[in-house]
Amino acid sequence: MGSSSIRELLGLGYWVQGFRCFPWLAVNFFLKDGLNVDSSTLQLLQNSANLPMVAKPLYGVISDAVYISGQHRIPYIAIGSKLLSFLNPFLLFHNLGASLAEVANDAIVAEAGKSSSLSSSSSSELQSFVWIASSAGGAIGNLLGGIALSNFSPQSMFLFFAIVSSLQFLITISVRERSLDLPKRASNSGITKQLLQLSAALRKPEIARPIAWLAASYAIIPALTGTMFYYQTQHLKINSSVLGISKVFGQAAMLVWSVVYNRRLKSIPARKLIAAIQTTMALLMASDVLFVRGVYRNMGVPDSLYVVVFSGLLEVLYFFKLLPFNIVMAQLCPPGCEGSLMALVASAVALSFIISGYLGIALVSIVGVTGDDFSRLPRGLLIQALCTMVPIYWASCIPDGKKLAEKKE
Repeated sequence: MGSSSIRELLGLGYWVQGFRCFPWLAVNFFLKDGLNVDSSTLQLLQNSANLPMVAKPLYGVISDAVYISGQHRIPYIAIGSKLLSFLNPFLLFHNLGASLAEVANDAIVAEAGKSSSLSSSSSSELQSFVWIASSAGGAIGNLLGGIALSNFSPQSMFLFFAIVSSLQFLITISVRERSLDLPKRASNSGITKQLLQLSAALRKPEIARPIAWLAASYAIIPALTGTMFYYQTQHLKINSSVLGISKVFGQAAMLVWSVVYNRRLKSIPARKLIAAIQTTMALLMASDVLFVRGVYRNMGVPDSLYVVVFSGLLEVLYFFKLLPFNIVMAQLCPPGCEGSLMALVASAVALSFIISGYLGIALVSIVGVTGDDFSRLPRGLLIQALCTMVPIYWASCIPDGKKLAEKKE
């Protein structure tokens, strides 16, 4: 009963989390066409709107320590889903809601993974299940978003998502946390005690070093998402439906990755798998250099096909390494601070993406790329690819997931 209830709750929560791309596709076009912001400003707004994500450890500590009506996960998911309704113009409120819901959902996954009723294999399957749910939501959201942009205003899309998140709120508050059969623990352990537990966990090198590596592996890459969005829509005149299909392809790739990892790749050491993903990211970024130079176009490959397949894959490849990494961290996480530690991981990733975005803005400025002149964009993309390769040299910071599983047994 508990396993079934957890899958239903998490399936809905992660599906909505993935479906958030539906209104965010409209946000990009609303900022570009409705407010006429340039590419650098667009990227600045995108990254600044993610600032609430950085405070995830605080939400995790509160979720671990402060119970509401005898529950410490369900109420935070409910509050988060309600705040998700605020999208335009309250991007910060929307992301605050997403952060609260994600922290609570991630904590449930970590807690369930430590349940005596679940084996190491079942824990891995639950992690893959929520990835599949998120990917399915993303695929549907991007597909509908691409179609809706051609027929409805961004404001109408924001309203539709508000209805979806409100339905999640109503379903969530109907669930009682005791039905999830999570590991029993003392309630209201206190925020101070929770902070001490988190601090003790972070003093362990086997926990601190992997988190530092993951954060650095994202932060060191200057993001050029805003510039590439303008290059594709302004310079190549690719319409919104193609971008929507590109994102659908990316989410489908994440869905396939979740299934393949669970069935074929989970026995591969996390360090080896994550390093391979990082290398693939660099290769696709180098491929973007050829794309912008027109090499593929001269070979007869349509720009729209490249955007759908390669750009769509690269956008989600950033997140591929989170699946094996989160499984390793769930194994290492000390009992009692699952929400705090998994929130810290998510926060580190969010902060890294913000730093990456600001570095991208600086790189575009230094290289000399503007909204009207993309002639120097290949140089920026090449620098981006080289930066992506750097973290591979200290991949030894990542624990060997296979050895951890053997040690746990």
